[in-house]
Amino acid sequence: MKQISMFLAGILMLAMLSATGQETYKEGQSKTNNPAFQTRDFYPVKTYPEKVKGKRPKNIILLIGDGMGADHVFAGITANGGKLFLDNFRHIGFSKTQSADKYITDSAAGGTALATGVRTYNGAISVDVNRKPLKTILEEAEAQKLATGLVSTSAITHATPASFIAHQGARSSYEAIAADFLKTDIDVFIGGGYKHFADREDGRNLIEELEKNGYQVLQDMHAITQVNSGKLAGLTAPEHNPRVAERGDNMLPQAVRTAVRILSNNKKGFFLMVEGSQIDWGGHAMNTIYVVEEMLDFDRAIGEALDFAARDRETLVIVTADHETGGMSVTGGNLYTGMVQGSFTSDDHTAVMVPVFAWGPGAEEFMGIMDNTDVHKKMKKLLLK
Repeated sequence: MKQISMFLAGILMLAMLSATGQETYKEGQSKTNNPAFQTRDFYPVKTYPEKVKGKRPKNIILLIGDGMGADHVFAGITANGGKLFLDNFRHIGFSKTQSADKYITDSAAGGTALATGVRTYNGAISVDVNRKPLKTILEEAEAQKLATGLVSTSAITHATPASFIAHQGARSSYEAIAADFLKTDIDVFIGGGYKHFADREDGRNLIEELEKNGYQVLQDMHAITQVNSGKLAGLTAPEHNPRVAERGDNMLPQAVRTAVRILSNNKKGFFLMVEGSQIDWGGHAMNTIYVVEEMLDFDRAIGEALDFAARDRETLVIVTADHETGGMSVTGGNLYTGMVQGSFTSDDHTAVMVPVFAWGPGAEEFMGIMDNTDVHKKMKKLLLK
């Protein structure tokens, strides 16, 4: 009986390893050593007047801090000497993040809820509980001739960005997700995942197909930032981009600036989703330094969105999360030195509500407690006819 039990346990372990084999961002991080974050290198934060041209936006920039809860935000505030670009936001609410089948969502179901307004099962990429495709706000914006874009510090085929453009029953179907990009007319996407387009089991070369469809396919971030118009596929890493300490703290802000510059050529407007993916990964690693570094990087990207929106005056900027990761608590800190001490109750997602920040035309719609699906519904009501 003992041998049978051990055999079954081994089979279960192999199945689990197979299912999570490509979720490598959860691996290789020590969860016993969690030093405080410390810096005196604060970046300047600008205050933007919230002056808008009308009640409805022409453009929406949705920024998703994957895994970002209220403590992650305050850790960032402390680390930057008491102020973030997020301080500009005066319309603030909370989102309940539960999925259709779990009290605690994963990023696929959480992203799907924001992208489609429908709750589905954990692991689903914009399909419902019966695995039927759900139209995303990016696809609906595209159908109304708006420009569209995705930016991520993970692979662009990872759960959150994938939820806005692909339709797959399993988030791990990276090559199928990459192929779904070719079924759309998305204008700009910047993130990792080059191998899911180029080094595929089915032998398809999606890079060549993208180029035939008019995309500039670039891998160097400097070259990406030089693009001003046309269709752009910026594939910045074979799979995931490294953490900010290795990829450089300008990749995400520069990607946002580039995407907005290209998308704003469309006079009808645009929809852009930006993901700060690795706030979540720092939570999985139970690593305060990792969380804070990624939170500050994400905030600088928010600053780029606000800078455009303040000049444009027709852009709604929304900042939220798909879920919280780590059960993070800020247990100590110093607003003068930027020191942050944190602790974690989990190395996984939690069920708590996450903040929703809005700035620009229609921002007042995002106050109070709402479901994650309501974020989608409000965006759709404001942006689409």
